[in-house]
Amino acid sequence: MKALYKRSAAPGFELTDRPEPEPGPTEVKIRVLRTGICGTDLHIESWDAWAAGAVDAPLIPGHECCGEVVAVGDAVHDVRPGDLVSAEGHVVCGTCRNCRAGRRHLCIRTSSVGVNRDGAFAEYVVLPETNVWVHHERIDPDLGAIFDPFGNAVHTALSFPLVGEDVLITGAGPIGLMAAAVCRHVGARYVVITDVSPYRLGLAGSMGVDLALDVSRDRIADAQHRLGMVEGFDVALEMSGHPAALPDVITNLNHGGRIAMLGLPSAPIEIDWGRVVTHMITIKGIYGREMFETWYAMSAMLRSGLSIEGVITHRFAAGDWAEAFATARGGQCGKVVLDWTEF
Repeated sequence: MKALYKRSAAPGFELTDRPEPEPGPTEVKIRVLRTGICGTDLHIESWDAWAAGAVDAPLIPGHECCGEVVAVGDAVHDVRPGDLVSAEGHVVCGTCRNCRAGRRHLCIRTSSVGVNRDGAFAEYVVLPETNVWVHHERIDPDLGAIFDPFGNAVHTALSFPLVGEDVLITGAGPIGLMAAAVCRHVGARYVVITDVSPYRLGLAGSMGVDLALDVSRDRIADAQHRLGMVEGFDVALEMSGHPAALPDVITNLNHGGRIAMLGLPSAPIEIDWGRVVTHMITIKGIYGREMFETWYAMSAMLRSGLSIEGVITHRFAAGDWAEAFATARGGQCGKVVLDWTEF
């Protein structure tokens, strides 16, 4: 089969032939139709310090995918050949305390698809049945390919009640944009998103935000003034990882404000812990999705009218992967999708 391959611990991928995987007793084999390009994939391709410490090459990367099941193991019960599926990229152990208690997203032995095991940048991928989400109602494979990051957005956005609340989102990347759409869909009063990219701030308008703020020119406090807010934001979703974002968020929260943090900090962050204490602020870390409660919420919201298709701005044949990665790295885009039926 054709696959993008990280042959050694060095920058770059190559599109080459690799052995076609076959499923074990509890696994399913998926013919990949589409994959999304994630920031994690950019790190692995460039082989930065994070990748060097987290990834064991050789490896097939990629974890955001949608495809059709073509074979199943003898012990698979609920997934059948022909099913259209998306992949949950975190493979858990099933036996640690959190897994046994039904908190699989907190597994202490999580193995990530495309990071710790071969992934989906290939014509075929094999996954445990427990990591496969079946789309019982057919959807566009492009949309199915971004269920993983969509799940990050939903998990982050739904960390706290949103009905009637004023929500601040820092970082208008694809996940921040999808989170904005979720906040609007479930009943937030005001949704404000910040970034420094005019392109992505422009996309935000189509995702239902009330105000897209360029923080290289304007302050978050200015957004409050323009919207007539007097007590600060109730909920904040930190999606950027920029070291200045979290302190700025804390400054602009109401007493009892709540923060869900998905963005991985690019440098140490200095926080006014006195304000956190005296304003009784809650900070919650988010990693991945709640398996599979988030997935049920995602499908239900799409069924009830939530639209996130606008976040997909570029599509490439798998053979044009280098151009696709350059587009994703350039930042003048939303979500970039690879079509594995074209080379």
